[in-house]
Amino acid sequence: MSTFFTLPVADVCPLTPSSVAISFDIPKELKEKFAFKSGQFLTLKQEIDGKEVRRSYSISSHPSDDKLTIGIKKVEGGVFSTWAHENIKVGDSIQVMPPAGHFVFPPSGEAKHIAAFAAGSGITPIMSIAQTVLDSDSDNTFVLVYGNQSPEETMFLKEIEKISEKYPDRFFVQLLFSRTREDDAIFGRIDGSIVNLITKNKFKDRRFDHFYLCGPEEMINEVKDTLNKNGLGNDQIHFELFTTSQEEDLSDLEGQTRVEVTLDDEVFTLIMDKKKLVLDAVLSENIDAPYSCQGGVCSTCIARVTEGKAEMVKNQILTDSEIEEGFILTCQSHPITSTLKIDYDDV
Repeated sequence: MSTFFTLPVADVCPLTPSSVAISFDIPKELKEKFAFKSGQFLTLKQEIDGKEVRRSYSISSHPSDDKLTIGIKKVEGGVFSTWAHENIKVGDSIQVMPPAGHFVFPPSGEAKHIAAFAAGSGITPIMSIAQTVLDSDSDNTFVLVYGNQSPEETMFLKEIEKISEKYPDRFFVQLLFSRTREDDAIFGRIDGSIVNLITKNKFKDRRFDHFYLCGPEEMINEVKDTLNKNGLGNDQIHFELFTTSQEEDLSDLEGQTRVEVTLDDEVFTLIMDKKKLVLDAVLSENIDAPYSCQGGVCSTCIARVTEGKAEMVKNQILTDSEIEEGFILTCQSHPITSTLKIDYDDV
């Protein structure tokens, strides 16, 4: 079920001319529901111009903080981000779904060396991950490679400087700017040569345990490919897309499918056209399935196929092993068999 809770806005802090940090107070009775792992996201819901709009935003705060903070970058033509920048103020109440997402860093009790490559608003979950890595073990280290257009457009720059001051021997930052030349920063964008500079030059003597990538799809693909070429396995590379362009054409599907949906221990049955997306068909039957972005980015709508088969038009989130286990993003899936059973509870 898409369960939302009302959270009061505790703080609204401008980060750049086009981005803002919004913090929520968590009522005592909701502390357990809103406990989260570093790297997870929140889904916000708001009625805008008479239409319900949902968007997912990564959490930048540390799990032990009193408040939950997200970063919202204003997107040209973005309905929710524009509304948020122009309307949200301290004291408002927003409908928020409890934290979700698999792009996380779980402390292991063993020393870890972590590197992250982030661009633009992709820094938001990395902020939370970096703080957890550094706080969870005094031997952990964290290398951040962060690309932006200019210092003025760099989200959380002051907060990054504070982390550097707190952990001068364990937190290392390499900034890149694509439109301005700055001291102690590289002019350009994150690409394969930057990956090699970090892993084979600046930190050639360090064996990184895990890499976290967040930002545009093109950047993530190039960084991941370079790491793979350098011998890193996919189990060491974790990424989160804010947008994705990969799409498969399934427009030639014909016929109908009988779909059985398990949600909150209830079973619903519907008949849908194979040309339609599973989530769209489920929502059209007023079944309160979880969803947020509807663009194959956030993973909120994940379900397990227990019978039949469905194919996704986009997928840059689920791993091969998760797909083998039967998981699908219902917002991107078409049924390709005459019957399909999916379970939102078994995830």
